[in-house]
Amino acid sequence: MSHSIDIKVRGYHLDLFRHVNNARYLEFLEEARWSFLESHGHLDLLETGGHAFAVVNININYRRAACMGELLQVATRVKSIGSRSCVIHQLITLKDTDTVIADTDVTFVIVDTRTDKAVPLEGELRAALEKMTE
Repeated sequence: MSHSIDIKVRGYHLDLFRHVNNARYLEFLEEARWSFLESHGHLDLLETGGHAFAVVNININYRRAACMGELLQVATRVKSIGSRSCVIHQLITLKDTDTVIADTDVTFVIVDTRTDKAVPLEGELRAALEKMTE
């Protein structure tokens, strides 16, 4: 299941070349992941279980510069679930077009906040992740 949010490019997102700085895309993507988790009601599951969401790898392809005033759409979906990690695919496009700005695969683990160690994706955690793929 894909979830989307819109982000308008503002002046403070731009660099000296007057397009979105590459590091800002990571912030756009993070905002979309939090919205994705919130939309599925899974933030409470993490917090009450003493767990946290931790990104361990990001592979991003920049396809086109985004500029001041453009409206971007960030689509987020679970791509794959492993035994200890999960991959979320995210696609940034110009809203209402097929113009791809960037695409990325984000690998994350769920960390036990008491031990600071990644936990196996099983039981209630795995069921919650699998539900997000439907």
